Amino acid sequence: MNRRRFRADDPERKEWQDPEKIFSSIGLEKGMIFVDLGCGEGYFALPAARRAGPGGKVFAVDINAEAVAQLREQAQIEGLSNLSAEVKEAEATVACEGCADIVFFGIDLHDFADPKKVIRNAKTMLKPTGRLVDLDWKDKPMDFGPPKEKRFSIEKARSLIESAGFRILSVRDAGPYHYLIIAGH
Repeated sequence: MNRRRFRADDPERKEWQDPEKIFSSIGLEKGMIFVDLGCGEGYFALPAARRAGPGGKVFAVDINAEAVAQLREQAQIEGLSNLSAEVKEAEATVACEGCADIVFFGIDLHDFADPKKVIRNAKTMLKPTGRLVDLDWKDKPMDFGPPKEKRFSIEKARSLIESAGFRILSVRDAGPYHYLIIAGH
């Protein structure tokens, strides 16, 4: 099957996955610290940095050096000095200890080599009042996104998150193709 790939700047993507709506629903506000693991070209990291503002901070991490370079370039063009982007594996990432308001997995938890370790790292990074947010693909066939067999069902993602000691705060639809899990300590 020929699977459609969407770039970070694809306007059609905003029709079914609008970062601003997602950020409103998870409570991202000015001054917050946001960690985007698997940030790619910055589809979520850039609007998060705009929303967090100069008093906030966005740590963005991805293993794709080209994507991180594009993200850094766009952040520089926009003057987003509150965004830090690194080429690094999520499994080796602890951007800070106990300082993040939100650790965000933007449609990529299924991509990590060791999702359990990534979730444990998220717990280390989060403030006691912080939230882990997993936005991911629904477990159904589609013409785009990862193959169905690679996707995590809500049950599987929930189980992984809970096994790291998180408490699930909410599970809900996030448009026609995704679900959103919010968890806390």
